[in-house]
Amino acid sequence: MNKLIRFLPLILVLALGVVLYRGLSLNPQDMPSALVGKTLPAFELATLKNNGVKVTQADIVGDIVLINVWATWCPTCKYEHPYLVDIAKDPQVKLYGLNYKDDRVAAQQWLQHYEDPYVFSIFDEEGTLGLDLGVYGAPETFVIDHNGIIRKRFAGAIDTRVWQSEFEPLIAQLIEEKKQGK
Repeated sequence: MNKLIRFLPLILVLALGVVLYRGLSLNPQDMPSALVGKTLPAFELATLKNNGVKVTQADIVGDIVLINVWATWCPTCKYEHPYLVDIAKDPQVKLYGLNYKDDRVAAQQWLQHYEDPYVFSIFDEEGTLGLDLGVYGAPETFVIDHNGIIRKRFAGAIDTRVWQSEFEPLIAQLIEEKKQGK
């Protein structure tokens, strides 16, 4: 019995190593979202630009929408930002920002400096909407259909390759569904 107790720390370290090694092979972009197929959660938050203007989920639904979770503390958000500026030029989708756990003044200055691609940004200082959406961090992007249903969650930066492979086919499908009245 004493010999087994001596090896217990080694066994625990080996077991932990196996679990951590398994985690290295997981793709964070494949993290499932329990909300895919469900309606956008209810919220009432201020816009980033004006603390006195409150928005709700009703201000977002009705069109094909992308909600991009971003923050000034996120280096990957800076990388993806020029791609978002290009995406915002597409009249078939509306791009909204969710400024997540950030400083309002820093975020406002960031959008002035790098260009604001969003219809508006929701200011989620406490992360309440992010928590309701199951956000792990920034950047993440959600695709919401014209009925207010979350159709996709993507964790990571959007660039040309990701847009073409992950988003364009779904957007085309949603446009067709909207035309057919589904």
